[in-house]
Amino acid sequence: MDVYVPLVDDHAVDAIVRRKDGSIALVQIKARSKTVAFGDAALYAAITHENRADYWFVFYSERLETIWLMTSEEFLEESNQNKNGKNIGLRSVWFNGKRTDRKTGEKSEYVKERYLRYVVKDFTRLAMQKV
Repeated sequence: MDVYVPLVDDHAVDAIVRRKDGSIALVQIKARSKTVAFGDAALYAAITHENRADYWFVFYSERLETIWLMTSEEFLEESNQNKNGKNIGLRSVWFNGKRTDRKTGEKSEYVKERYLRYVVKDFTRLAMQKV
């Protein structure tokens, strides 16, 4: 794949991917650093989005060392739309949960089971699947 980075982010596109067959995918990248508050390692909020053809999201959590890859449609299915507050109409998705070990009191974060199907180690799906 060839990957091109736009000079500006006017259309919520961080990368343009040209596949071997010549088709194009638009990619939005969202990342969370390891320094975010405990419990928020994979919380992505206040995202404006409407379904777009061949548009993909790459979500990365540095603390969880995890990448999720979703199509535009999958993101709309899995995310929640804010019904009130200052971010009304915007979308969010929270890939992680948190727990406390009853014996040691140690706190940890984990990837919620329902989102494991989007976890990737490479971008083969993006390279092969047109949506």
